[in-house]
Amino acid sequence: MIKRKKTRQVIVGGVKIGGGAPVSIQSMAKVATSDVRRVVSQIKELERAGCEIIRIAVKDMDDARAVRKIKEKIHIPLVCDIHFNYRLALEAIKNGADKIRLNPGNIRKRGEIAQVVMAAKGAGIPIRIGVNSGSVVKGRGTVTSSLVKSALDYVKLFEQMDFRDIIISLKASDVATTVAAYREISQRCDYPLHLGVTASGSHDQGIVKSAIGIGALLLDGIGDTIRVSLTADPVEEVLAAKRILSSVGMRRDGAEVIACPTCGRCQVDLGAIVGQLEKKVLEQAAGYGNIRIAVMGCEVNGPGEAREADIGIAFGKDSGMLFKKGKMIKKVKAKDAIKELLRQI
Repeated sequence: MIKRKKTRQVIVGGVKIGGGAPVSIQSMAKVATSDVRRVVSQIKELERAGCEIIRIAVKDMDDARAVRKIKEKIHIPLVCDIHFNYRLALEAIKNGADKIRLNPGNIRKRGEIAQVVMAAKGAGIPIRIGVNSGSVVKGRGTVTSSLVKSALDYVKLFEQMDFRDIIISLKASDVATTVAAYREISQRCDYPLHLGVTASGSHDQGIVKSAIGIGALLLDGIGDTIRVSLTADPVEEVLAAKRILSSVGMRRDGAEVIACPTCGRCQVDLGAIVGQLEKKVLEQAAGYGNIRIAVMGCEVNGPGEAREADIGIAFGKDSGMLFKKGKMIKKVKAKDAIKELLRQI
């Protein structure tokens, strides 16, 4: 059982972050914010995948004014990502943003920050202090120390303005730097932390880097909300986040498929079976509840893993033995395995 660090609780459009609340899953829309139809379509797809908070880029006033129309059509909290121009934050808040993200690397003037803080306070919404290694003001120390110092200096400004509805992120593209920065800031404040490895790369590389970085911190009990940043379809970010949380034992939302890596003993096309099953399961994840499915390729570990799962199958030659809640049910031909597993689920 992971002992999570107790942090302050912040509420983003009804979603609780910190204070013992479940770790929430975030993603970011990847189409122009002013194109309301397309951005809403993408957000709804993310909602269906299990995204709980969505962020949009606000690069100009058209984007900021689109916030109101977008919010009317979606069902999850909307976070506005602001850089360079504090007035965009003010307009986004005016149009109903549920949270603002500010970057200490490019919005630095105290007077401008004060106006955003005042507007957020008036609207009753939180602000994420989002520090990135690519835009952080480098000090004399390491990148890690620069990330932490930048965040804490910003926090101090907010606290001087009597504002504490704060979430912090400190993301680097380097996994070790990211983990070190989060570990340090976790010891130095009790604000909730948004975890992620920035610019982690394409689908496969990004998932590996994110799983290592986010997973290591979650196992330390650090982190209250996460985003897996991928140069890929944002739905893949949400699915990866769900798998990370499931792997560390923090969430079991829907079905989990476990499968052996196969070897020379395997006498069925296990890769094809698992791939098709996972696709079907992900499409209907919400309807299955919390369930563990084992698909194993041979008699060595197969029966044991299948017995321990809610539903399992251990294959031999051209067929497999089906298990349900630890009991053998019947023998199933490989060609019928997916249909039968789905029926039993």
